[in-house]
Amino acid sequence: MEAQDVADPFNASNQEIKRRKEKMLKIRLKRLGAKKAPAYRIIVINSTTKREGKPIQELGHYNPKTKIMKFDKTTALDWVKKGAQPTETVQYLMDNCNEDGSLNYKPKTEKKLSKKAIAKLEAEKASGAKAAEEAKAAKEAAKTAAAEAEKAAKETPAEEAPTVEAAVEETPAEEVPAVTETPAE
Repeated sequence: MEAQDVADPFNASNQEIKRRKEKMLKIRLKRLGAKKAPAYRIIVINSTTKREGKPIQELGHYNPKTKIMKFDKTTALDWVKKGAQPTETVQYLMDNCNEDGSLNYKPKTEKKLSKKAIAKLEAEKASGAKAAEEAKAAKEAAKTAAAEAEKAAKETPAEEAPTVEAAVEETPAEEVPAVTETPAE
């Protein structure tokens, strides 16, 4: 019965769970460098050991600021075959690593924007769209006004148009009163 208890993960003793955890290996980053200037070593380590603990093996190093990396990919793949679990970041580095161990860095084409910047951009798009609609409406109004003016010009007889202009020309200009001299006393 004891053999069945050990095989069942829900009935395993605390000692068995500890032994299983001790055997679990991780390929992860060990932080080095000064404050705000990180540098990392890529290491194989027991999963229960602290981040700066003694590693089983060092596989390389990585500097995220300069994107410089030296990595032993074949050894890392051997450790993965043996059961070591790479962290998400190390998996990314393994996937984007050249055969010589350097990082094949692909810069991001999209830039992340803050919530304020996104809201501002959307507001500018909305105002631009609104201005475009207003411009289109104004253009259509100008077209219809021009069409109506053309239609009105066609409807009025050709004789009436000169008479209107003649009437405007015949209006007398303001009369300037003559200056009369007053006798000096």
